[in-house]
Amino acid sequence: MPRLHEPSTPPLPAEHLRVGDCVVDIPLREIRAPGARRPRRITPKCMGVLLVLVEHADRVVSRDALLAEVWPDTLPTDDVVTQAVTQLRKAFDEDRGNPRYIETIAKNGYRLLAQVEWLTPATTPTHEAGAAADREIAGHSVDALPVDEHLDPVPLPIRPRPRGTWRSIVGAIATVVVLVGLLVWWSLARLPHMAGPVAAPVDPARVANAARPYRLITSMPGFELAPTLSPDAALVAYVAVPEGQHGTAILVQTTDQTPPRQLTRPSGLAEDSAPAWSPDGRSIAFLRVEPSVSCKVLMVAANGGAEREIGDCDPRSPPTFEWTPDGRGLIFGSMLTGQGLVGMRVLDLASGEWRAVPYRPGVGNVDLSPRFSPDGRWIVFLRNNPQGDFWRLPAEGGSAERLSQLSADVRGWDWLPDSRSILFGRMIDGDTRMFRLDLETGQARDLGIESAQAPAVAAAFVQRKPYFGLFRVVLGDTSKGAVHVVDPLFPSSARDMLPMVAPDGRQIVFFSDRSGSNHLWWADLDQPDSLRMLQGLQPGTRYPASWSADSSRVTVVGPDGEGRNVVSEIVPASGKVTRLPVPVEEPLQAVQLPDPGRLLVLTSTGEGRPRLNLFDRGRAPWVLIGAVEDVSQVRVDGARNRLLFTRQTQAGLWQADLALTPSSVRRIDDAEPVSERYRLWEVATQTGELRYLDQQPTCLVLLRRIATPDAPPSVLCLDQSRRSAPNGFSLSPRGDVVYLSLAKWDGADIGYMELPEEPKTFVPGWLN
Repeated sequence: MPRLHEPSTPPLPAEHLRVGDCVVDIPLREIRAPGARRPRRITPKCMGVLLVLVEHADRVVSRDALLAEVWPDTLPTDDVVTQAVTQLRKAFDEDRGNPRYIETIAKNGYRLLAQVEWLTPATTPTHEAGAAADREIAGHSVDALPVDEHLDPVPLPIRPRPRGTWRSIVGAIATVVVLVGLLVWWSLARLPHMAGPVAAPVDPARVANAARPYRLITSMPGFELAPTLSPDAALVAYVAVPEGQHGTAILVQTTDQTPPRQLTRPSGLAEDSAPAWSPDGRSIAFLRVEPSVSCKVLMVAANGGAEREIGDCDPRSPPTFEWTPDGRGLIFGSMLTGQGLVGMRVLDLASGEWRAVPYRPGVGNVDLSPRFSPDGRWIVFLRNNPQGDFWRLPAEGGSAERLSQLSADVRGWDWLPDSRSILFGRMIDGDTRMFRLDLETGQARDLGIESAQAPAVAAAFVQRKPYFGLFRVVLGDTSKGAVHVVDPLFPSSARDMLPMVAPDGRQIVFFSDRSGSNHLWWADLDQPDSLRMLQGLQPGTRYPASWSADSSRVTVVGPDGEGRNVVSEIVPASGKVTRLPVPVEEPLQAVQLPDPGRLLVLTSTGEGRPRLNLFDRGRAPWVLIGAVEDVSQVRVDGARNRLLFTRQTQAGLWQADLALTPSSVRRIDDAEPVSERYRLWEVATQTGELRYLDQQPTCLVLLRRIATPDAPPSVLCLDQSRRSAPNGFSLSPRGDVVYLSLAKWDGADIGYMELPEEPKTFVPGWLN
């Protein structure tokens, strides 16, 4: 994919600031206040506001200037600055009515009151010293630590610093700037100066290129995914769609920017994926899947040649696997077989026989992506993703022990060569970041690489950040497979997703970062100019909003100021927001029912299998009426007065009555949705029409009717070349119009980096 030229930037004074009594970690966007148990993480825009105020310390910065600097080329609402300042004040632990950090200047702007110092590391700590420092900071206030033992103060320059400096720091927040981020960065450099004293120009002699800790080694149009490195790290195999072909194949190239060589050539609708390099570097194992038809485990020589079939798998749920240390077998995660879901197994390549790993997976658990440690002592695996945690057991089998308590959406992982640490990608705030987990200390550290996932042998990873737009598809004569109209809705340069149409068919809400951060937006579909942001809440991006039966209220799950998920209800007509007193700690999804006195809430259990709870909200406190375990998403079928839901650990669709009566729970489709596409189905509220979004090499957005045995089959290709967002779509009340997010820009490249010896900071939530 084409690369934008990277503008040069002045060198940074440091990665840390002392603002008053607080310490700011710029790359990690964290502020640690004295006495706080842990630092508070702020948004990139919030950090941008802080750095503008730092640049103009003790001077008034107008709201218009902040909007121009931090939200360029967008149309944000006035409250984005207020929200950013409010978040900063919370992070600084500022007292209401007694500002010590940020002062509001009525009808003008804001002024940073606190003294500012740049802080630089005095020495490079050893691994043990770094861990000790982490423990000391965790147990004492930063203000109580001797500054000269950890960070040397650098006085803030008396004269204004050169304009553009804060932009350089914001560029360093990501460490790796994604392609679209580069475009925004470059636009910032062209903005007019802020109001106030004229800043000194940047001295060209002091300008240096911002160093990346990695390099991109692929640049083909489209996607390069699932990298696997050869044992000597000289070659990388990955998945891509070769030019002129429809399906994915395995490609191989050096870890320099060199032309790739196509290794496999699937035919028909089959696609190749999941390459894994053998320990001796001679072979690559991979999957070949033809949707709904077959799934094969194959092996091919790394330098090409005939392919060898070594095993079968279920095309509805392709397995995860890795080589055994001796190169004689493959270890597989949980798989669907003729006997149902089975735990981890090893496939012997010489005999073709399967051998169960001697351990107890537990009822309903799905154990994925198992990998032997480089020293051969351990097997680490991921249990119940996307509410996943890491577990390990001895290589010879035994009892599994839990390593984490995150319930995280993990996007690939791999061992480090020392067998004491692993790398993993994790979805946070709609983006993926790279983390490093030390298995000896239980500490996880953010490596500062955004939009990164699927690390391989600690050096190769996928960099991907798609942008989606909303589209309306009016279905034609479904008996003829026709699509009548495909129209863009509310075009923007932002990421718009999770549309949800009201039962009246006239209103729509969706999530978008077009204001600079994720918010809920509302519009009247008959009046495009009615589009506006609903203020006062920040939605999560895993599940959509839910409308009340009378189309007057919307419930949303999202983080509060402390980063904890809460359930909020908003009235779009008035903008009134109410936080609901849901008596659970980790809500994931909230769904309204025809009875306004009841509410469904999907919650995290900490075990990776969410629970669906039905509450009577007409009593105080709320009363739990019923519950169902292991639910991944729920919908209300108003036409048939039933609930429909998917499960985290199994393919298929289930139903229950509106009271969640245990005897009413039954499976109505054994095959679909598959567990990996658990959010890509929807039901029309008036007709009960059930639709499912699938994909094939010749059609990336395929709409099919499911779980409706009394209706004729219906298969419609909505888009051949653009992918849909993975987190859901919406149907009109009659099911004749589809509202979905399609990729406006999407692609992925393979990055390659040498790991730093010491990563950046501790991330809470891990067990020792």
